[in-house]
Amino acid sequence: MSGNSFGTIFKITSFGESHGPALGVVIDGVPPLLEISASDIQFELNRRKPGQSKITTQRKEGDTVQILSGIFEGKTTGTPIGLLILNEGHRSADYEEIKNILRPGHADFVYLKKYGIRDHRGGGRASGRETVARVAAGAIAKKILNQHKINILAYTLAIGDIYAKKMDYATIENNPVRCPDPQAAKLMEEKIEEVKKNQDSIGGIIEAIVHGCPAGLGDPVFDKLDAKLAHALMSIGSTKGVEFGEGFKVSKLLGSQNNDKYYIDGDKVKTFSNHTGGIAGGISTGENIILRVAIKPTASISQPQQTITTDGKQTTAEIAGRHDPCICPRAVPVVEAMIAITLVDALLQQKTIQQ
Repeated sequence: MSGNSFGTIFKITSFGESHGPALGVVIDGVPPLLEISASDIQFELNRRKPGQSKITTQRKEGDTVQILSGIFEGKTTGTPIGLLILNEGHRSADYEEIKNILRPGHADFVYLKKYGIRDHRGGGRASGRETVARVAAGAIAKKILNQHKINILAYTLAIGDIYAKKMDYATIENNPVRCPDPQAAKLMEEKIEEVKKNQDSIGGIIEAIVHGCPAGLGDPVFDKLDAKLAHALMSIGSTKGVEFGEGFKVSKLLGSQNNDKYYIDGDKVKTFSNHTGGIAGGISTGENIILRVAIKPTASISQPQQTITTDGKQTTAEIAGRHDPCICPRAVPVVEAMIAITLVDALLQQKTIQQ
């Protein structure tokens, strides 16, 4: 198992490195006759691409998608879809001085131990640039979810200790941090600029809400829907934690407080509360799926850091190049993509159970 594929029926395989010629993804299991265009995919890629504002990396990439296979005359054919995104703005020379240095916070050491070789140019497969393939695949997954009236909304809930308090979802794409609270967004932006001036970085929390997910998705015991979503979201390199519903707060609640009590609304079973975050017993309840993702501070910072060389000598690392001082704004569409890919796979698996 190489770890480069995800999914069972709707299955994606990503390829490419941060400073290689291109990155891409092969998507298998897409139903035929789905209307999809390059512009549908490009819309999502543009939300993730670098250089969007002064608080993101200034690496310049067009991130223009090329459709290689699986789509004919604007519709999917049922065969594997191949998507390619060229790397055009990489500067590998920025990494020559540190090619023999194990960067703190990065995967340099563990890749070297696992494979005996590593791509020092921007981190290779461990780079956040790999997520461009996920977002491209997620655009197709979102088109399928739209047919089922399932919508995913993600946004920056917190940067450091600054939290969104007012939720005006219409404003999410109107500020560079993708926060639904304009006032908090301004404070977040100022905080990111501050850490950037100090040659540092900062983490945050992304919250996501799935509207319209039907009850019954997910499989018991080992393939629970929340387990699959956690797998998908933890596979994003910057993720260090995932929680659903009340999350870790459940440890402070009584059963009488935490249980979601049922009632009948017309022909639907509903709950008065949603402490579970829309998933019970690993299966969707029909309520909104609510989850949060903890995003670590960017590992690449310009401050001098103590480390070692590949031959075990003590040294200091000073990382040049162009890096995000905060990953959250550009990680929002990545989180949405991985949720979409997971839900489509669950939908297609459910169809094999209930014909």
